[in-house]
Amino acid sequence: MPNPVTASPTTLSGARRLWLMLFSVALLGGCSTVYYKTMEKFGYEKRDILVDRVEDARDSQNDAQETFRSSLERFQSVVDTPDTELKDRYAEISEAYEESLSSAEKVRERIDEVEEVAEDLFDEWEDELDLYESASLRRTSEQQLDETRAQYSQLIKRMHQAEDRMEPVLQAFQDQVLYLKHNLNAQAIGSLENELVGIRQDVDALIRNMEQSIAESEAFIRRFREGG
Repeated sequence: MPNPVTASPTTLSGARRLWLMLFSVALLGGCSTVYYKTMEKFGYEKRDILVDRVEDARDSQNDAQETFRSSLERFQSVVDTPDTELKDRYAEISEAYEESLSSAEKVRERIDEVEEVAEDLFDEWEDELDLYESASLRRTSEQQLDETRAQYSQLIKRMHQAEDRMEPVLQAFQDQVLYLKHNLNAQAIGSLENELVGIRQDVDALIRNMEQSIAESEAFIRRFREGG
């Protein structure tokens, strides 16, 4: 059995990766077994798919960081420009909220995809331990499984911490959008400024968590690719 930690010589990149992503979507309507078997025919094992999905999750968190930063700036600009028409202000922060909501949903989806393939990979790895004739090779593979599972556990924990941090920020954004929607007047704009300090603190905490999660993702990817 090949070392499940050692990176495959094949990488998912460029036009081939894009083609495989589209091909994967077409296969999602079927069972995961068909999907994995088909991908294996193209030289992609579960470990390759896992690394690819961790990369996607990392990228979605990077995008979410920028979206939340941008949304916060747009909320701030609404507070700082009293001469702007109130309806225009509402449209601005409403759009920022919707973009943040969409970005957060993409992060959640990417994390779910990572968990799905990781569970399948570890199940397969554990089942195949029983196929060894050599006790020493089995012990080595089992140790690698335990180490990889431990690193993955830390990674997915970081991802979920960042995911959990998104909710209070989204709720705070939503509260301000709803309040301004129903109170389109100068007093409502003034109240936004009072809330903005707390929102900024939530966004800063969210970004710190995402940075930690991204660092864990990159360490996980390096370990698989370098086989160390």
